[in-house]
Amino acid sequence: MEEQEQIQEQPTNQKFDWKAILSPKWVVRNIPFFLFLGVLAVLYIYNGHYADKLSRKISATEKHISELEHEYKTIKSEVIFRSKASELAKAVEPLGLKELTAPPILLGGDTTAVAK
Repeated sequence: MEEQEQIQEQPTNQKFDWKAILSPKWVVRNIPFFLFLGVLAVLYIYNGHYADKLSRKISATEKHISELEHEYKTIKSEVIFRSKASELAKAVEPLGLKELTAPPILLGGDTTAVAK
């Protein structure tokens, strides 16, 4: 018991031994750790480049979507304008077609078909 107490009572303010850390033996022992740090650095750089590339791609896609949205709205308004009755009458007038002013004539005299 006395030995354990003596070991615990020893001062812990020992100086750090830089010579032991910078020795070739220590460097060789820690090569796997240095390789791990290198892999982490490469992954970190790759992740940054990938994020930049993805950001540029998202920006280009948003711009393309905006252009398509404007084109859609333009075409939609054009279709709505051309589907008006007055515009349709103007469009088919050169073909000799005119708007009906009288109701259509029933052929055959069967009025039951109209009631359905």
